Amino acid sequence: MSGSDAEVARAAAEAGAAVIRELYGRPVERFAKSPTDFATQADLDAERAILDVIRAARPDDAVLGEESGLTGADTGRAWLVDPLCGTLNFAAGTPLMAVNVALRTPDGTHVAAVADPIAGEVFWTDGSDVRDGTGRVAVPSTASRLVDVDLDHGSFHSLLAHPEFRARFGPRVLSTTLALAWVAVGRRAAYVADGDMRDNVHFSAGIALCRAAGCVITATQGSTQVGVGRGVLAAGDAETHGVLKELIGDG
Repeated sequence: MSGSDAEVARAAAEAGAAVIRELYGRPVERFAKSPTDFATQADLDAERAILDVIRAARPDDAVLGEESGLTGADTGRAWLVDPLCGTLNFAAGTPLMAVNVALRTPDGTHVAAVADPIAGEVFWTDGSDVRDGTGRVAVPSTASRLVDVDLDHGSFHSLLAHPEFRARFGPRVLSTTLALAWVAVGRRAAYVADGDMRDNVHFSAGIALCRAAGCVITATQGSTQVGVGRGVLAAGDAETHGVLKELIGDG
C-alpha cells in the first residue's frame, strides 16, 4: 500500500485485529514462553498479518516483533509490533486486548496505532493529535477518575491499597495496554506500569498516543523522561499526575 506512515500503522494494526477477531472464542494452540506466560496461534498469525502490511509498504524498514524478534537492518526506522497485548485475556475469553504498532525514527516515536479487536476500534496518531477510526480527534479527560494499574509489569499493590488512592480514584486492573490508549482518548484518568520502556513493543504505541493527545506522561521512577527512568505514568491532566506521582513515591 502507499500512504503516510500513520496510514501504514493504522492498516497494520487493523490487519492484526482482524485476525484476532476471527480467532476469538475458538480453540487455538498455545506455545509456552515461561512457566507463567505463553503465546497462542492468534499471536503468531496476527503478527504475520501486521508484518505483511509493513513489509509491503515499507520494505526497507526494520521490524521488532513481540514474537518474531528483530528483522531487517535497523538503519534508524524500526516498527515496534505487539500483535496481541492481553494474550491471557484472549485465551480466557475476556474481550480486553490490544494490537500495538508504532514507528521509531531518529526523531522519536510519534507514529502509532492501537486497535481493539473485539470492539472494532482503532486509535492512531501521526504525532500531531489522536484520532479514532472515524477520524474524530480524541481528547484526554480525568472525569471518570478511573486509574488502571498494570500488575503484569511490576508491583503497585501498595498504591492500590493506599487510603488516599482509594478515596480519590477508582482502581482498575485491565491487564492489557489498551488502558494506556484509553487514557489518550479520555476513558481512563490515568495509567501506571513498571518496566523498561525503551523500544518496548507493548507500551510504545500507547505512549505515543498519550503524548500526541497532550497527556502528562513521565517515568514512575528515576528520570522523569519515559524510556530513561523506569516505568510509565500517564494522566489526563497535571493534577491527577501529580497526585499519583506522590502516592507512588509514598509506596
